Amino acid sequence: MKKLFVSLAALAMVFAVYSCRETEKKAEEMSDEVENVVEDAKEEAEEVMEETEEAVDSMTNAADEVIEEVKETIEN
Repeated sequence: MKKLFVSLAALAMVFAVYSCRETEKKAEEMSDEVENVVEDAKEEAEEVMEETEEAVDSMTNAADEVIEEVKETIEN
């Protein structure tokens, strides 16, 4: 009876260790996924910021051209 109890306890410990390893592995995978998502979000944010900066520069240049044309019109 004692051997049966010890065997069952040992078997339970093996399952517990195996389960912990699987949980740790899944946690690492999820951590990697979160890291990838954050990295992708940063890249997207940088792209949006660059596009916004280009749009602002373009609008500024267009406004400068309009101001120059108005000045020329007023002078003539």
